[in-house]
Amino acid sequence: MAYRSDDPTRRLQGPYTVPTLRGSWLTRGAEGRFSAYLMNDGEVLRWTEGTDGRWSGPVSLGGGGTLRPILSVGQGANHYVHMVGLRPVPDTEDHVELVHSTQFQTGRPAVEWRSIQHSNGKSFPWTGNPAVAVDALGRAYVFTKNGGGGLSVRAQKDAGGWHPWWDLWGNRSDPSPVAATNGDGFVELYSAKPEGLLRYEQQESGGKPVRHDVVPVPAPVTFGTLAAVTGPSGHVTLYYLDEEQRVCAWSPGRSLEPTPFLDAVGTGPLTAAPCLVDGVASTALAQQSADGRLALVAFPAEEETAVTKWTETGEARGPLTTTLAQGLDGGLVALTVADGPKGPLLLTMRQKAAADGFQLGAWQSLV
Repeated sequence: MAYRSDDPTRRLQGPYTVPTLRGSWLTRGAEGRFSAYLMNDGEVLRWTEGTDGRWSGPVSLGGGGTLRPILSVGQGANHYVHMVGLRPVPDTEDHVELVHSTQFQTGRPAVEWRSIQHSNGKSFPWTGNPAVAVDALGRAYVFTKNGGGGLSVRAQKDAGGWHPWWDLWGNRSDPSPVAATNGDGFVELYSAKPEGLLRYEQQESGGKPVRHDVVPVPAPVTFGTLAAVTGPSGHVTLYYLDEEQRVCAWSPGRSLEPTPFLDAVGTGPLTAAPCLVDGVASTALAQQSADGRLALVAFPAEEETAVTKWTETGEARGPLTTTLAQGLDGGLVALTVADGPKGPLLLTMRQKAAADGFQLGAWQSLV
């Protein structure tokens, strides 16, 4: 069955379930230490890596116990971490608003959560999972589906505050678009429609992203599986699953048409990040395999034809949500969250340093 994005605002109360986590919810500070973010019981929790490599936490970053189980995180070149969630609006039926907070430094408190409303007004029923990216000047761009079925974006102003919501059109598109920042520091958004792929590109500083024509695909895109990464050329590459269970790549900036290049190991979403393998700039992809384990593959950046095969790692588990990041040494760091007997189970793994090829270390628990 094709993966689909479920409305996180309608999940029933009860035993802990893995929240919807999107974007860079594992971030690296200017000094090289990592922070991990998780939504639980209506608030955002953060774990922080110490100088000795040990993790501390969790520490609450607020939310008042009302935030819905979805969190989208983006980080700018200044290392500020932007978090976007959904909060119910009092005295309305199933209406939510988007809220935003910022962490300016590793291990420090975040600012108060503030409403940026909804693209359809002060509030609206859930329309999709937000995505956030940060441009070269540190301005956050928050994208979401709107009530008309299209896409909208709200961007921060230079002098503080936010621009109004801008309508980007794009009806009948994926409820879970993905955003990235290219090598020029401009924000790009990628989504899918039944007939093909969508790209929006910021073309001037502080400007509204511009929509390009829909690009046809060899086989329909599986909604909810998109991942994007910026390569050494500065161009963004989108990775996704098609309905023939193939991993595909599309990179308009380097004239790569939507191209299948690897069989998928599962049906769920992909995660992508840069890393170094034997000193070579590479791209790593992750997906949960059909038997419940996490699978990873790495290949020279922007050379999808060089892919070999997936490597499965860790134990078989229930549904996993995974993010990837690049360490200060260039190695890959993976963080995954799964259901645990007493709540979330957070596990991290690092690429082995000074090892030949792409070798993975042992998994360790943060909690």
